Amino acid sequence: MSGQDTGGQAASGLTHFDAKGDAHMVDVSEKAVTSRIATAAGWVRMAEATFQMISEGKAKKGDVLGVARLAGIMGAKKTPDLIPLCHPLPVTKVAVELVLDPDLPGVRIEGTVKTTGQTGVEMEALTAVSTAALTVYDMIKAVDKAMEIGGIHVTLKDGGKSGRYEAK
Repeated sequence: MSGQDTGGQAASGLTHFDAKGDAHMVDVSEKAVTSRIATAAGWVRMAEATFQMISEGKAKKGDVLGVARLAGIMGAKKTPDLIPLCHPLPVTKVAVELVLDPDLPGVRIEGTVKTTGQTGVEMEALTAVSTAALTVYDMIKAVDKAMEIGGIHVTLKDGGKSGRYEAK
């Protein structure tokens, strides 16, 4: 230990590294408990025939969008098990929306996570979208291995000391 308290923030300004550059879990015990929300978005692009198969409900594994929605919700709840430095949070709401977009063609995904806690839920929202996208891929990969997952990003974050962020 250097003996110098940097408030969990290394000289680089990154909070997950200490003054020596070692990764560590940020101490949030002094942060205020506030309502927090985060939304993330992404997409799965696929062949037109694959899009039609999902649109018509003809995928052999079943309801692609319904299963992916549940997977996204489960993914958000499991985030601290997957991302090493994430705090386990009392997640109070997870909503995952999957919308067929013929212009892509594919599926647009949005995940929103809420909590009342001492740290934000951006990672949970990103994990919800990522897990839902991977599930779409898994359920129809037998007919379209060339699908592309992309565009995963935070679109909204609110609550806590840093305030509100909205992607442009």
